[in-house]
Amino acid sequence: MNKGTAIVGFILSFLAGIALMYGIDRSAGVQIASEESTGEAALDQSAAPVPVTAQDPQWGKPDALVTLVEISDFQCPFCSRVGPTIKRLKEEYGPSQFRAVWKNNPLPFHKDAKAAAIAAAAVHSVAGNDAFWKYRELLFANQRSLTEDNLAKWAQQVGADPAKYKAAIASDETKKKIEEDSALAKKLGATGTPAFRINGVTLVGAQPYDKFKEIVDAQLKEAKALVASGTPRSRVYVELTKKNAGSTAAAEDTNKREEKKAPPDDTTIWKVPVSKDNPKKGAKEALVTIVEFSEFQCPFCKRVEPTIDKVMEKYGQDVRVVWKNNPLAFHPRAVPAATLAMVAFKQKGEEGFWKAHHLLFESAPKLEDQDLQRIAGEVGVPWPMVKQAIDSQKYKEAFGADQALADDLEARGTPHFFVNGYRVKGAQPFDKFQQVIDAQLAKAKALVAKGVARASVYDEIMKDAKAPPPPEKKDVGPVPKDSPVKGPKDAKVTIQEFSDFQCPYCKRGADSIKEVEKNFGTQVKIVWRDLPLSFHNNAMPAAEAAREAYEQKGDDGFWKFHDKLWAAQSQQGGLERASLEKIAQELGLDMTRFKQALDSHKHKARIESDAQDGSKAQINGTPAFVINGYFINGAQPYSAFKKIIQRALKEAR
Repeated sequence: MNKGTAIVGFILSFLAGIALMYGIDRSAGVQIASEESTGEAALDQSAAPVPVTAQDPQWGKPDALVTLVEISDFQCPFCSRVGPTIKRLKEEYGPSQFRAVWKNNPLPFHKDAKAAAIAAAAVHSVAGNDAFWKYRELLFANQRSLTEDNLAKWAQQVGADPAKYKAAIASDETKKKIEEDSALAKKLGATGTPAFRINGVTLVGAQPYDKFKEIVDAQLKEAKALVASGTPRSRVYVELTKKNAGSTAAAEDTNKREEKKAPPDDTTIWKVPVSKDNPKKGAKEALVTIVEFSEFQCPFCKRVEPTIDKVMEKYGQDVRVVWKNNPLAFHPRAVPAATLAMVAFKQKGEEGFWKAHHLLFESAPKLEDQDLQRIAGEVGVPWPMVKQAIDSQKYKEAFGADQALADDLEARGTPHFFVNGYRVKGAQPFDKFQQVIDAQLAKAKALVAKGVARASVYDEIMKDAKAPPPPEKKDVGPVPKDSPVKGPKDAKVTIQEFSDFQCPYCKRGADSIKEVEKNFGTQVKIVWRDLPLSFHNNAMPAAEAAREAYEQKGDDGFWKFHDKLWAAQSQQGGLERASLEKIAQELGLDMTRFKQALDSHKHKARIESDAQDGSKAQINGTPAFVINGYFINGAQPYSAFKKIIQRALKEAR
């Protein structure tokens, strides 16, 4: 060791000793430094095949051994879905081993995506990395509300100066950054979102956590070997990315291998009931029934419609199509459009529905009220009747029933088809449908040859079809006696909610719980279980504050504090100490006891015991709900809760 190195080592050790003497959390300090770092190491990595520069939002140290570059779109629902996975990777590996980097690829059919990307880039440029990641979370939590006003409001909430933010939004440099990111995505072949490059290794889509972990662990091993052989940490990303990016030929070989590894089609024949309330087209005695789960704002649903028309033209009386509504939550105009179609169905029968169906897809993505009013006129249904149905959510239950069935059948996303019960995912080409229909048609004709009436073929097939699998279950043990509870003690259904007051998805999940309470009343009780995530700085203090409210004022005090915390979550500083004390004062808590409880972390052990119960059951994200043992993961719509609760009630009886 030379003299200079020894001096540097002594200084670092001395500073570390001071940090420990004053109780400074060194790991937290490293993380903050790494988030804001735009030093030499980051600039050197601009030479990598997947370049990273100081202009890219980053979490983690610039010389982290594994770098995950996320190429994403703020309006893409699949990008939103992968957020908890990225958070979990940060938590498990820490900023010295793992770095997350964001690059934009706003897709053209997401009308608000580019504006959101520009806004996020502006926030990063004026307020730094920490503000960006907070802003990213807000955008994903509010994908249906990416208006100009909201983008500006949220920017201020995360600490961006309004004047500087406004200037950055208008800056050509900010817009240029989005264009450069999109050009890089195209160059890398990342045509969809989300797409990831982990030290250059390609991973596509919102894959499960285990898939990310597998790649991260492999890259971590390679990175450590490089460092052990003398490669500086600052060069690890560049070297591994060059190695993993490989040549075009190698990439093609990889794609071929992936194609070979692709799982075979699901050959199961699923039990898919058809009701009189489902719009249909084609002969009643058709031998093949295609059940389509779809919606009108989905671009892929629109893309597949000419294929379905071609199917009907080719097979004539042998095929019928049954429509089931699955308006996705992140498409704000899907429900109004579906409502218009159902009004047309009720007023004008099958002909009215399919005319509205055709006009809605023809108009999409333009499905605002003025567009729907025009379509209603062309179909011949009064607009006031349609508007009233939209405003009153007249078909909410019917849509919920279709969505619950889609969920049971694991028909995730739209469009999704079942051809005599045989699953076909997505906007497949005509050849794929032809292949499946021909096979199912042959089976149907064999049934007719055995004496089954044509009109009874589908029912006959459904007799032996596979019912959807039962919902997932989790064992989180008995409800702790000192848990906040809402609802009667003898309720037949107990909902244990593992949640975090700083998590925006938890706040969204709370809306579904309110609807549960409204519709099921005394049949359910809600039990709060704390699961504050480590990367939410204010989650533990908020949980401790709510626990103290519970100790002082019982269940009523807890739930009042709980509601005020959700309201405060979206406000700047809403979950910081001053805000917590203000809420406590408003609710009439003993402030001396309240402050002492927070200062001494009186309730921390109790909170951690809830988190441990969740961890034992492999519940690591929030929100998570255990309903009489049945598990619901994430901020699901009310229909998902309704289905499980009805099942639990039936079993309880």
